[in-house]
Amino acid sequence: MSRLRDSVPLRAVSLPAVGTLVNEPAYAGLVKEYGRGRVVVAIRDQLDAERGGSDGADRVAAVESRLRSLVAPRLRRVINATGVILHTNLGRAPLSKAAVDALAVAAGYSNLELDLETGKRGERAALVSGLLTALFGCDAALAVNNNAAAVLLALTALAKGKDVVVSRGQLVEIGGSFRMPDVMRLSGARMVEVGTTNRTRARDYEEAVTPKTGALLRVHTSNFRVTGFTESAPLAELAEVARRHGVLLIDDLGSGAAEPIGDEPTVAESVAHCDVVTFSGDKLLGGPQAGIVLGRGERGVEAVKRMSRHPLARAVRIDKLTLAALEATLRQRLTERAGEIPVERMLRGPVEEVRRRAALWSVKLAERGVETRLVEGTSAVGGGSLPEHGVATRLLAIKGPASRLSAALRRGEPPVIARIEDDECCLDPRTVLVGEDEMLIDAVEAAANTVKR
Repeated sequence: MSRLRDSVPLRAVSLPAVGTLVNEPAYAGLVKEYGRGRVVVAIRDQLDAERGGSDGADRVAAVESRLRSLVAPRLRRVINATGVILHTNLGRAPLSKAAVDALAVAAGYSNLELDLETGKRGERAALVSGLLTALFGCDAALAVNNNAAAVLLALTALAKGKDVVVSRGQLVEIGGSFRMPDVMRLSGARMVEVGTTNRTRARDYEEAVTPKTGALLRVHTSNFRVTGFTESAPLAELAEVARRHGVLLIDDLGSGAAEPIGDEPTVAESVAHCDVVTFSGDKLLGGPQAGIVLGRGERGVEAVKRMSRHPLARAVRIDKLTLAALEATLRQRLTERAGEIPVERMLRGPVEEVRRRAALWSVKLAERGVETRLVEGTSAVGGGSLPEHGVATRLLAIKGPASRLSAALRRGEPPVIARIEDDECCLDPRTVLVGEDEMLIDAVEAAANTVKR
């Protein structure tokens, strides 16, 4: 027994019991703030760390640090200076002020599902359906929680147990390894592939239609491009095939461009030919994460009704906060205030304004002893949209070790996410929101000083 005792480190033997410590006056304030159970766990973790060699000189402070870390916010505001407008890792589209203000309304009690005129139960979908039909010239509309859900709901409600004809070149995979064949399989529809990876014609769809066919599906390859010897069936021709055979034409549009940009098909172009159109709310539309479903004509209206009544619609329905932000975004687009939507401003803002902003940053940083230089660059759309479409910009390159500067900026307060280009740490003003300039300049100065030390 004595040999066993001798083998145990003196530190481990001398550590007090958890129950003894938690009852000491020094921990009373922590118990009151965090509860006895959590303080006990924190003390136990701290004692384990001390057994492993950690310093226990200020044990109370260490326990408090553990508890504060437990409840510290994980979701933090960052400044996006990468130049990627729809940065998936940073939450894609930033909301407009109008959309943010609308969140405050939805945060309290609201008429989410109440008709104020009649006093009867209302439909939450009605809050945005009229705006969507007016904006895009369709006949019916529905909003769900994201576009993947919109596609899944459409296939499940409209084509379960039926064949859905789709081009081999459109079997896309979006972020998180979410693949169209997987969505199709989950919906209960049978996928019928036609054409080849690079060429699919309308007659390929026509020849695949049978009495078991429920729909033709066009999936816009929004996150990649196939170039060279290629051909894809125009929507107008697919619409003719669908009408001849009395089947639905569904278009997974993806990014949802409300206005023409690059080679991206617009929502209006899709609605003109398809029965059902789906796209994201937090990409080119510039709103919150949502899935938009539009229906055109009698078949489209009936299709949207079937989708809204399907049991899956309850599982993927849009929440009140998202609905409020989406409504505000749609109202801005309907009232010629689209320029107030951050994504719209970033996509279409003239490069001269970006250059002036970068030059002003350079002057202010020079006054603080931070050396920079201006270089020409290109901003990316991101978010799986317009993969080959760059937007001209002006970068501010900070003098110093790029990787260390980038890390210091990322770990600052607020965190600034930069990009490294040609071994330089660069900031792109195009994606820095209005009102963030002074915070960014302070953060750059702090990061530069950190690197110098």
